Amino acid sequence: MVEFPKEISLKDGTKVTLRGMTGSDRAAVQTFFQRLSAEDTKFLKDDVRKPEVIEAWCRGLDYNRVFPLLAVVDGAVVADATLHRRAHGWLHHVGELRFSVDPAYRRKGLGAHIIEELILYAIDQGLEKLAAEVVGEELAAERALERFGFRRAAIIPELVRDQTGVSRDLHILVLDLGTALLPDWYYF
Repeated sequence: MVEFPKEISLKDGTKVTLRGMTGSDRAAVQTFFQRLSAEDTKFLKDDVRKPEVIEAWCRGLDYNRVFPLLAVVDGAVVADATLHRRAHGWLHHVGELRFSVDPAYRRKGLGAHIIEELILYAIDQGLEKLAAEVVGEELAAERALERFGFRRAAIIPELVRDQTGVSRDLHILVLDLGTALLPDWYYF
């Protein structure tokens, strides 16, 4: 069973705490998103630069609907990831994965740790599949997901508009949790 908080070490030795977001994390999460460039936030589904968006997330925490996972270094949020799910309906067995990583912590293994932890959490929660939506230009995110067994299920041309108003292709990736590429220790 996946439990948080959890301490991990990145490739460069940096110690990171992974934990669920709480209502008291509003300022730290807002600071994290304010540090990201316009380029880093233009493909996000929410306008994270607006304080009211982060405030609504913290006020409306419901881990049964959205599990928000934070990566924290020395009290600062360096990554934010979420697992979205539905309690009922035809997609109740499917979770949606979203994540953002501070540029200073990319290429150090943090994104892979976060994806792995949310996959394991999804399995523990009884989900059967995970989906992720990425804009066609987000090649690094798509490759990171593919390393865990996510496969591109669809490309929908010019479905989304980024925050600058430019139309973009949407790539939908899906992972069957029964065939996820997980670490060896998970199977023992």
